[in-house]
Amino acid sequence: MIWSLSGLYMTSIHIDIIHGDHFVRMPAPRPVDPATLVDPLAAAAAVPGAEGVRLHWLLDRPTYIVTAASGPALLDARTGRPMTPPSGTDIRRLADHCFTGDERLASVTLIHDLPFEVRGAKAPLWRADFDGWNKPTLYFSPATGELLTRRHELWRIFDFVWMLHIMDYEERENVNNAVLRVFTWSAVLMALSGAWLLSYSFPRRKRKKAARAQTEAVA
Repeated sequence: MIWSLSGLYMTSIHIDIIHGDHFVRMPAPRPVDPATLVDPLAAAAAVPGAEGVRLHWLLDRPTYIVTAASGPALLDARTGRPMTPPSGTDIRRLADHCFTGDERLASVTLIHDLPFEVRGAKAPLWRADFDGWNKPTLYFSPATGELLTRRHELWRIFDFVWMLHIMDYEERENVNNAVLRVFTWSAVLMALSGAWLLSYSFPRRKRKKAARAQTEAVA
């Protein structure tokens, strides 16, 4: 019953809706004159332990995000200078800019104790909560202002029924755990035994009908 109902929910709602793609405005490609930007490799070289660099638009401002072992760094792409991490006011502007729904932005909070719905992420994160029955939530990087992920009630329900479906009640990621394998093979054995009982019942029914017909003929 749990497998059937959880599977029905997961297949009846489009995965793009579960991902919350409709809540986020996808950034359009922007042309930029390379002559107005500093050399990205030279800018990244100023960050200790730099591993990579990429161009990122922070609202209407071109920036470089440099990945390093110590965490991402945000640089001004026009000057190469480090930028101050976005403030709560900046995150509010980013949240309003990214969000496509009609719901009102209720709160923006820098959280250090991350909820289970963003497991695997590193604290802290900026959390932007919107009003509405679906309770959309956007999570932003405190270092770069990037939108990292989004959550909403349909996703949260999906995550719960996914846990029930794969029977991993802790991390909700292991689809090859022992509990699931035991129940899977039990279901296979029940199906096979049911098929055997079904095939076994037909001759008995025929014999009963034949015996009844013979009795009626004798009478």
